[in-house]
Amino acid sequence: MTLDQVVILASIIEREAKWDKDRKTISAVFHNRLKKNMKLESCATVQYLLKDQKPDLTYEDLKVDSPYNTYMYAGLPIGPISSPGAKSIEAALYPDDVDYLFFFVSKDGSHIFSRTYEEHLNAQNKLK
Repeated sequence: MTLDQVVILASIIEREAKWDKDRKTISAVFHNRLKKNMKLESCATVQYLLKDQKPDLTYEDLKVDSPYNTYMYAGLPIGPISSPGAKSIEAALYPDDVDYLFFFVSKDGSHIFSRTYEEHLNAQNKLK
């Protein structure tokens, strides 16, 4: 990754991570998705382009056409979405060695990680 790409990825990690212990795992998810040419599908990038923070994004929000919308466009967005701290930069450079492709934040702020979309949906349904 180039320096610019590291900063962009770290900026997404900064906004996604609720707990420091999850930063490197979140980074791994994004690295794994990039390697597989999957969209990042980061809520943090959509929140950034909307300007006003929402507790929950709608399907309409995910359709806003912007180079920052990682639900619409593959790869990293065109620039950083925040000013990343040292822990997020370290996570972007040194992701965990895991094969997760999905995650979401539960109501208590913990991140739930999954390897498959089916696991991801099952985990979400269990917490509803």
